[in-house]
Amino acid sequence: MSLARLRMLLLALWILCAGSAVYLFLFHRDFVQRELGGVVGASALMGGALYLLLGCVRGFTLIPSTSLVVLAVAFFPPLRLFLLTLAGIVVSSASIYVFSEALHLDELLRRRHARQYDRVRDLLERHEFPIIVGWSFFPLVPTDLICYLCGILRVNMAKCLLGVALGEGAICGIYIFLGDYLLRLFHLKG
Repeated sequence: MSLARLRMLLLALWILCAGSAVYLFLFHRDFVQRELGGVVGASALMGGALYLLLGCVRGFTLIPSTSLVVLAVAFFPPLRLFLLTLAGIVVSSASIYVFSEALHLDELLRRRHARQYDRVRDLLERHEFPIIVGWSFFPLVPTDLICYLCGILRVNMAKCLLGVALGEGAICGIYIFLGDYLLRLFHLKG
């Protein structure tokens, strides 16, 4: 199989997965919530495994990790949820980083957006770690996008993953522990 065909196959697979996840999220959210609740209630291990799996593949859909956290905060103890969320974020970020290199998206970006590509590359080269951490912490920008950019720009993968883990870990920690506290305060969680 040629490299071009492999890229097209990977792109088609990504579009299929992303489209399916977005469809389920937008049009069958109650079903997803009901099934997640049933699995978590049936077995803590199975619920944790399902949550981790969803966290690992979530990045390809560009759906924020916050969506999963909000769904799961009522079902999991906060520390377990935090650790599962962080593990899913790291696996998802690593997958996106590697996937962006495999598709050679840098060639496409250089052709179509040369000026912006050079500006982002220069900025990341000068201030890689603080930008990755800040971008990952800021809730209004998709963290998965910085993983794509780091993969395309060949930022050190360990530095990228550590920055994402710190930024996303901090914001998800706030969501999880504050959410758990509020649910307990209003007697919505036992």
